Amino acid sequence: MLLALFVGSGACALIYEVVWFQLLELVVGSTAISVGVLLATYMGGMCIGSLALPKFVSRRRHPLRTYAMLELGIGIIGLVELFAIPLIGRMYTPVLGHGFGQMLLRGIVAAICLLPPTVLMGATLPAIARWIESSPRGMSWLGFFYGGNIVGAVIGSVSAGFWLLRVYDQSVATYAAVALNLVVAGLAYVLSLGTAYAPQEIEEEDDEAAAPGSTRIILIAIGVSGATALGAEVVWTRLLALTFGASTYTFSMILAVFLGGLGIGSSAASWLSRMIASPRRAFAWCQALLVVAIAWAAMVIYLALPNWPVNPALAPSAWFALQMDLVRCALVVLPGAVLWGASFPLALASLAGSDDSARLVSRVYASNTVGAILGALVCSVGLVPLMGTRGAQQVLIGLSAIGACVLFASLRRERPTRPVGSLGMTIVAAVLLIVTLPHLPGVLVAHGRYAVTWLGRTETLYVGEGMNSSVAVTKLLANGATQFHVSGKVEASSLPQDMKLQRMLAHLPALVHLDPKSVLVVGFGAGVTAGSFLPYPSLERLVICEIEPLIPQVVSRWFTKENNDVAHDRRTQIVFDDARSFVLTTDEKFDIITSDPINPWVKGAASLYTREYFESVKAHLNPGGVVTQWVPLYESTLEAVQSELATFFEVFPNGTIWANTVNGAGYDLVLMAQNEPSRVDMRALGRRFQDQRYQAVASSLIEVGFDSPLALFSTYAGQGRDMTLWLKDAAVNTDRNLRLQYLAGLGLNQNTEGAIYDQISKQRRFPAGLFVADTGWIEQLKGVIGR
Repeated sequence: MLLALFVGSGACALIYEVVWFQLLELVVGSTAISVGVLLATYMGGMCIGSLALPKFVSRRRHPLRTYAMLELGIGIIGLVELFAIPLIGRMYTPVLGHGFGQMLLRGIVAAICLLPPTVLMGATLPAIARWIESSPRGMSWLGFFYGGNIVGAVIGSVSAGFWLLRVYDQSVATYAAVALNLVVAGLAYVLSLGTAYAPQEIEEEDDEAAAPGSTRIILIAIGVSGATALGAEVVWTRLLALTFGASTYTFSMILAVFLGGLGIGSSAASWLSRMIASPRRAFAWCQALLVVAIAWAAMVIYLALPNWPVNPALAPSAWFALQMDLVRCALVVLPGAVLWGASFPLALASLAGSDDSARLVSRVYASNTVGAILGALVCSVGLVPLMGTRGAQQVLIGLSAIGACVLFASLRRERPTRPVGSLGMTIVAAVLLIVTLPHLPGVLVAHGRYAVTWLGRTETLYVGEGMNSSVAVTKLLANGATQFHVSGKVEASSLPQDMKLQRMLAHLPALVHLDPKSVLVVGFGAGVTAGSFLPYPSLERLVICEIEPLIPQVVSRWFTKENNDVAHDRRTQIVFDDARSFVLTTDEKFDIITSDPINPWVKGAASLYTREYFESVKAHLNPGGVVTQWVPLYESTLEAVQSELATFFEVFPNGTIWANTVNGAGYDLVLMAQNEPSRVDMRALGRRFQDQRYQAVASSLIEVGFDSPLALFSTYAGQGRDMTLWLKDAAVNTDRNLRLQYLAGLGLNQNTEGAIYDQISKQRRFPAGLFVADTGWIEQLKGVIGR
């Protein structure tokens, strides 16, 4: 019964984790530092709870009733968090600005939100440990409870990522978790009524007696195991997101496979620990085998997967591609995850009989958690940006070898000769694997899931692994065009269709606005959009918000001609932060805000398409200000595009649509709006272009095929009121549901942009009142729109 309860408890915990991280990333941002703070706070709370329970909860209290109260408390706080986190988000203040003060504020916000429930979560396993005797058989049962908790975590992560949040929203997911918490708490309390409990009397021991040298070795080793486990999960998730596409479904799948491996390993080791003579030796061999498992994962990711003859565009549905990805993910992740899962119960069994069971479990659990926190933070914030994913995995191999060697050395009293051979084998294997570990292929960073289809077609000019994303610059061998890639996909290029879009995002709002002085650009990309504002003589201030420092600092060098060297212009200020967080916390207003974020199917990007985000953008526009937003039609679905348009037009009902087509077929869109209905005065525009200072603007337009205002404005594709009936049933993307990332994620490998654009074109009507011009020009425009 307890095992079943722990399955339910694990499911609740992962549903909460997914929901809370999604809510808090909207508040504190989704940079590596922000996510690291969230993860450290979440796991730190569990560590505090595991250590605190044996100290502050009397051994005389019935363990099942204590467990029931903890689960009840988690459910109550989980319900409160659903409403408290958005409230804190609305109170998020621009007082501290950006930099260290803002980071400190984010840490405080994360601590306020996550510590109360996670402290209770961390206390659940030590609470039940008092029901179990501190013996090999008892520790085996605790290992089963730990494994059951992980099995529940798999159920929770899959339920949240593939069902509750995709079909419903964060509220429904939270209510489901709260209901399950209440069921678990109620069953635990009922069980306590029918079972007597007699606490085992154990004399209090000082720290030296409670943690002798051999115990400290186990605690250190399980801490190292936790560090390598979470460090590897960070690295592998990043690399596999390149291979499969960084959608929310990919992240949910990787998490589920990793947790599934932990559960398999924990259950198997719990069963074996009853029969093996030396759990410590088995624990040592787990760490030694991890040396091979980490290297195996790197070799499969770097050498095998990019060369598999797999083209995901051939799959008729995203679900079929996901099945292939699941198999490939298991091939990489399972060997290591099983060994890490086995390490925890073997560590418990190694200490059986040495202490109060609750105190023993709390120390092992806390050591493992502290190691996990350090491993995740050091890898994501330190090792990957400094050494790359290859260097990070080399460090993880070395750490696993050290953990194994420490454990083998502690076995010398049992068998003086055998540990020497094991030590030597571990050291030799680690050194060989570290030296021979393959390098990250540039084609994987550049083309990700389509790597095999691009072999021999491009030349890699640059590969960089930053704190937040991996970037690459390539040159097409066929025509010499330069492409900029982020996390396995083309983000910008010097190809005609991309140059045209990037210029439209800048020139449409700058020409509609009568005198743009201040501009905010969300996302640097190749810098072409931002650089297209520089020729305007009225421009005084250009703020670019970019999450990855490598992009403007390094990548922009390959596009200085196309972007007018915007990174070094005196009017340019580059803010390295999550764009949503910047918009929420700045008190500055702008004449133009243009947004060219990464594709909405990428996890986290949907927050830049929500109703609340657009409302914040609207509040940061000066009178007469203009906003433009990029909407891709390729690798998307009809439902996703309808959601993007419906959300934008709900906030900007006067908005218009402008199409970037390729040979007349749909490619992507630019949405443009002002608070009031837009007016394009062609006479005033003509006077501006007669000014010698606008010659550079005219040249910028001519370079991408817009040789006249007629050519530019012929890209008109509709307006909000034309789309009302067509968007009647569209899902509005909000902070509460982030529906777009689930809709767009299903179109990851689809190429239905032509059909989507055809549907939009059918709704188009000529915009009476948008253009102020003579009748002849209007008639000409009517004749060329859409061609």
